[in-house]
Amino acid sequence: MTLSLSSSRAGRLRAPLAAGLALALLSPLAWAQTAPVTPMTPDMNPGYQTVRPQADYVRRVEMVPMRDGVKLYTVIVFKKGTRNGPILLSRTPYNAAKTTSRLPSQHIDDILPVMDTEFVNDGYIRVYQDVRGRNGSEGVYIANRPISGPLNDTGIDHATDAYDTIDWLVKNVPESNGKVGITGSSYVGFTALVATIDPHPALKASVPQSPMVDGWRGDDWFHNGAFRQIGLGYFTGQMTNANDNGPVPSGPGDDYLKFLRAGSTGDYARAYGVDGFPFYQKLSQNPAYTTFWSEQAVDKWMAARPLKVPTMLVVGQWDQEDSYGAPAVYEALKDKPGAKDKLHLVIGPWRHSQVNYQGDSLGALKYPGDTALEFRTRYMKPFLDHYLKGAPDPHIPQALTYRTGTNQWDASPRWPMGAPTPLYLGQKFSLGFTAPAAEGNDSYISDPAKPVPFVPRPIHANDADVWKPWLVHDQRFVSDRTDVLVYQTPPLEKDVHIMGAPQVDLFAATSGTDSDWVVKLVDVYPDGDTYTPDMAGYELPVGIEIFRGRYVHSLSQPQPLQPDKVERYRFGLPNVNHTFKAGHRIMVQVQSTLFPLYDRNPQHYVPNIFDAKAGDYVKATQRVYFGADTPSAIVLPVVKD
Repeated sequence: MTLSLSSSRAGRLRAPLAAGLALALLSPLAWAQTAPVTPMTPDMNPGYQTVRPQADYVRRVEMVPMRDGVKLYTVIVFKKGTRNGPILLSRTPYNAAKTTSRLPSQHIDDILPVMDTEFVNDGYIRVYQDVRGRNGSEGVYIANRPISGPLNDTGIDHATDAYDTIDWLVKNVPESNGKVGITGSSYVGFTALVATIDPHPALKASVPQSPMVDGWRGDDWFHNGAFRQIGLGYFTGQMTNANDNGPVPSGPGDDYLKFLRAGSTGDYARAYGVDGFPFYQKLSQNPAYTTFWSEQAVDKWMAARPLKVPTMLVVGQWDQEDSYGAPAVYEALKDKPGAKDKLHLVIGPWRHSQVNYQGDSLGALKYPGDTALEFRTRYMKPFLDHYLKGAPDPHIPQALTYRTGTNQWDASPRWPMGAPTPLYLGQKFSLGFTAPAAEGNDSYISDPAKPVPFVPRPIHANDADVWKPWLVHDQRFVSDRTDVLVYQTPPLEKDVHIMGAPQVDLFAATSGTDSDWVVKLVDVYPDGDTYTPDMAGYELPVGIEIFRGRYVHSLSQPQPLQPDKVERYRFGLPNVNHTFKAGHRIMVQVQSTLFPLYDRNPQHYVPNIFDAKAGDYVKATQRVYFGADTPSAIVLPVVKD
């Protein structure tokens, strides 16, 4: 049976419906949605929210107050439904807003960095915060702000800001379990490390990656006194204002020629206005290792205090920016009470910060899997889960290092593991484990007008494909230069496995009154390598380092060198776990420039190389000595497998 309404009945029902619709259209929401527009209606919609209702995450922005009233821009991100989750904090000068909105998406995996995926999908609450004076945060930005003490009388530093931030988070993020871990790389590794000094009770674990520890000894600004002038773009990018800015506006072209034609680093800085940055002035006015540097060295801060927070120090074997810091902190802390259980050192087969990205290759090197993902899932996350979620102890070894050459992770009870074993330079450019009896020397002319490039020209150092993998670049491009000495072994009869930091022990002289010495330890692949034919003959740097001659007797009080006097230069190469395989050769290269990464030494002593003049740059004859009385060598930390 079909039911129907009479026309009069239907009309009576339609009338109130029409009236209700009219009232709805008059409501503010309905009017905003349906109001008529004209060609001149303003088109901006400032209230638009990029996080839509269907998003699988919550993203909150807070201005977190510090003890002095300054508020820091803080982004809190977690997956919807998260309850009783641990907090993983990173304090950064690299824009917390952009870091947490990597892609415009409604999926948490898309908006956060790759390294966060495993954590937020397992109930972690991810927090990124702009440090003082950067991007959305209030306050004054001071690069690597010193800890409260002789260089900082304000009572405010990264340790206090971390403490205040953690205190606010555990009280104001109801989705958390009240436990906090902190991590990050480079500058963010520095803040993660400093947070463990006088830590908040809720800080249960720290994973500093490639932390900036000592800017003179071997991290970003100097290496053993030689200035890394490529870093000048950091000043213009980070310190022009609170926002993200660009590199030095020197235009396109070969960086080699730009720096060479400018003259000294000071000349280059003045040409492009970099000399107006206070941070540049700090560096250029303090070229020696005075208390300006030693009292800012984080390993010394850490050594002066008990180790309270379980800490996993991470660095890449080919870290082109901060290879020094993590091993230096480990060395400073390894004998402290509790260090055996709380302190860990990780060395992976990575460039700077690659631990947080894809780790299946580096330059020409290919690994059997994603080593960075493997580390994060097998070691880093279980370490944090244990301290932040109460998961079983994963028993992370004190030293966890990836053995390049044979491609495997090694667990070790300490670091270094190898026994010091000299590899001697000898006659006819030989290299061997037996000290040469005959005395001798080899020489070359170092010409500051024709410095040795650190990568093949033309050099575009801001190109990520150039800068990130440069430490594994094939060294054949300089092996036949007349200003590079090359020593090498015969093909190895058996594997040589090293675990530690090779040490340079160089007896050398210059005809000038100052000189730089660059030493490279190189793994030379066989020409007939059929297993990896694309690597045939490859000259793989295992370690590269520089030392400025004026500091041979004192890092804090430079002195002119006496012409042609033999001096003994001792300095370390980066920490490695590497196997020189049977059939390969071991090579050592010695040179006096690595340009334009490092500023040129004039080779004529001047009080401050930043202000060297054109006439100060002179050719010099450099001599490397070997034999019983002057046994130049690379001391390898050899492991007997």
